[in-house]
Amino acid sequence: MSDANHKAAPATGAAEEGKGALGRAWAALRRPSARYSLLGIVAAGFVAGIVFWGGFNTAMEATNALEFCISCHEMQDTVYEEYKKTIHYSNRTGVRAICSDCHVPRDWLHKMARKIQASGEIYGKVMGTIDTPEKFEAKRLTLAEHEWARMKASDSRECRNCHSFEGMSKDAQTDTAWRRHKGALKKGETCIDCHKGIAHKEPGGAKKDTEEQG
Repeated sequence: MSDANHKAAPATGAAEEGKGALGRAWAALRRPSARYSLLGIVAAGFVAGIVFWGGFNTAMEATNALEFCISCHEMQDTVYEEYKKTIHYSNRTGVRAICSDCHVPRDWLHKMARKIQASGEIYGKVMGTIDTPEKFEAKRLTLAEHEWARMKASDSRECRNCHSFEGMSKDAQTDTAWRRHKGALKKGETCIDCHKGIAHKEPGGAKKDTEEQG
């Protein structure tokens, strides 16, 4: 009997030691730090973090809205008017792709990188680099080439949110379109290689791929 009690003693001691460690940790969290307990500070920080993240994410989504994109006349009077005449704006199915669908990545990491990059456009707005139709047309090719290069580097990631070679129906395309799509797939080409003028007027001086895809 005494042997059994002797064997149980270490287990009991370990349990009590564990409770003691938890008790000390809990006491440390509740111990006042100057004026507030550490637990209160942690809880307040957690709530503040949720509020901050919610506000930050809401602000990010607000900058993706069409209304935000065309809130400056540089966009509203030029590329927006062009976009309204395209199939991305109005079509038989009623599916509309807005600015952010094509120009802002959906995943968080690439979205943040794009937002940081786009913040440089604020400088252009302040300095008035494209604040007249004449200035905009003078810069149109440069602006377009920057965006084409970004889309090319990402394998037209934003286009592929809606479109894919695998999802294309041969019966719903002309023979020429189907042949060119098959050729593009074999060559490893991407959407923006052929569809540079799909939503906006293609700038004068842009390089054109005149090669017929077989």
